[in-house]
Amino acid sequence: MPTIYMIRHGEAAAGWDADTDPGLSDRGRAQSEAVAREIEARVGRKLPLLSSPLRRCRETSEPLAASWADSAAIEPRVAEIPSPIEDLAERGPWLRRLMAGSWAEALTPDNTGHGKVDLAAWRQAVVDALLERREDTVIFSHFIAINVATGAALGDDRLISFRPDNCSVTIFETSGTALKLVEQGREAETKVN
Repeated sequence: MPTIYMIRHGEAAAGWDADTDPGLSDRGRAQSEAVAREIEARVGRKLPLLSSPLRRCRETSEPLAASWADSAAIEPRVAEIPSPIEDLAERGPWLRRLMAGSWAEALTPDNTGHGKVDLAAWRQAVVDALLERREDTVIFSHFIAINVATGAALGDDRLISFRPDNCSVTIFETSGTALKLVEQGREAETKVN
């Protein structure tokens, strides 16, 4: 069964309510260097690399990609949860409210901006992106997307089943029809970024 190393991006230079696509902070760049060394030590060989299209994930992938003389392919399905709210000041409170509940609650019209975003389709797309992997792969993604995969593997409907730290590595195996959680990534009390 293919193994998926799903890495949360490094610390972003700005929060979700301050910038729609921030790059990494200095600390985030240091974290990305450290996780590159960690993955090299864990797997001992070059693997395919996928990244969310967002800057913080692409930048997190760069040290490992450089070490392997490769680049991460962009995979939009592992991107950040889509927000129905354009106003940055209102996005943070929407996300915090959403994160406190379940997917059943999240999929109500009030949370999806009355049809502006299809959270159910986004959630399924995250899972599908992992299920389709036919070889061991490293994926650079986001807090909630990692929770989507974890929830799918554990049959857990909570939006947040754990709090992956920046540059933590969560490991899954896929049979092509189901995900199995092999190792939950390092956890931390974290702000959304």
